[in-house]
Amino acid sequence: MGSTERSSVHALQDSRYEQLVQAVVDYAIYMLDPDGYVVSWNAGAQRIKGWRAEEVIGKHFSLFFTDEDCAEGKPAWLLERALSTGVAQDEGWRVRKDGTRFWALAALDVIRAPDGEVIGLAKVTRDITDRREAAQQLDAMRAQLFQAQKLEALGQLTGGMAHDFNNLLTIIIGSARLALNSHDPQRVRRLLEHVLDAGERGTQMTQQLLSFARQKALKFGRIQLPTLIDSIRLLIGQALPRAVELQIRFDESLQDVEVDGGQLQMVLLNLIFNARDAVGEVGVICLQASNCRLDGEIDDLHGDFVRLEVSDNGHGIDAKVLPRIFEPFFTTKAFGKGTGLGLSQVYGFARQSNGAVRVSSTVGQGTCMTLYLPAFAPAPDSTH
Repeated sequence: MGSTERSSVHALQDSRYEQLVQAVVDYAIYMLDPDGYVVSWNAGAQRIKGWRAEEVIGKHFSLFFTDEDCAEGKPAWLLERALSTGVAQDEGWRVRKDGTRFWALAALDVIRAPDGEVIGLAKVTRDITDRREAAQQLDAMRAQLFQAQKLEALGQLTGGMAHDFNNLLTIIIGSARLALNSHDPQRVRRLLEHVLDAGERGTQMTQQLLSFARQKALKFGRIQLPTLIDSIRLLIGQALPRAVELQIRFDESLQDVEVDGGQLQMVLLNLIFNARDAVGEVGVICLQASNCRLDGEIDDLHGDFVRLEVSDNGHGIDAKVLPRIFEPFFTTKAFGKGTGLGLSQVYGFARQSNGAVRVSSTVGQGTCMTLYLPAFAPAPDSTH
């Protein structure tokens, strides 16, 4: 093939490529020179951002950023990152020609000549405002469900707590009366110590209940499981009949997890409520946690996880019912005994936390609910 023919083929390819780029209207696709100035502009860029090609070609791409981002040097940082690493990605507010804002998902890729020289950058931007708003609405609904579950749990906890508070008040009032009628200083001191001990126990119960009931923003972070479970140990005790034994076991080198702590508290209470209902007035519930590594065998998850199990020796779950237990509003309990939202929330929490939940059960022997939660991994150092 001669040079003239090759030139014609390249010209045809360039023309078709230009037609393809211009036909895309859902993405803003344009090129920048190595200094960040616009050198091309497609129809999608005009539709999303509002500027015509002749209005922006030759202008710096910082034109599309908010004043706040420009003041923080974000355009320059993205350009520098792309030039140094070959690619930069970002998600945030961008500005249209008319001054309105949209939430953008953007990618910036370096373009090189055959000899390796940087000749420009390809910029692709998508308007994902609707997707972001839908995600925010979903988060709001999750928060409402979470709070509704808290209220249901509090209703179950308060009966047991009222009984315990009554016992504490009996100790306080009885000891105080005996102290008033006693002339033995040592006996008075012992009785006052009983009063103080009962009062401190009541204060601790109240603090845990108020902490649990408080409405908190959902927030992912590093959670130490032993510390978190200690914070609700008294609440768990209120939920169990006197003859139900709770066993707690942790690996000595248990890793921290990366989840929302408030949601995890609620999930654990839901699982323990279900185990309590399964064992009745007498039985054993075991809460244990151990480290594990997954290689795709559970929901195609890979990496380091913490396996959190809540098992009981109760009546078990019928095989016909087992596939439906995570469905919203599905419950085998009598009317007024539960909403059927508890296990669906457990499932949603596991998925939202990039983990998984599994259940195994044998009728007449018991049930084991297993959560797989991602182990906390420190983020690599980065600068912005």
